Amino acid sequence: MIDSRLLDILACPVCKGPLQLHRDSQVLVCRLDRLAFPVRDGVPVMLENEARVLTPDDPLLDR
Repeated sequence: MIDSRLLDILACPVCKGPLQLHRDSQVLVCRLDRLAFPVRDGVPVMLENEARVLTPDDPLLDR
């Protein structure tokens, strides 16, 4: 799992905004840009082209 200290310093590579970890989905979500960055083997993949674009009604944005 991702270390909590790492989560404190990680930011969205697009807008530099905060990210929320969704452990069950293994993604880091930027609510401002509606992007979900994957976490693979405990390592966040912070590349814009690897992020999944979330629809406005995606449940990941509700949390």
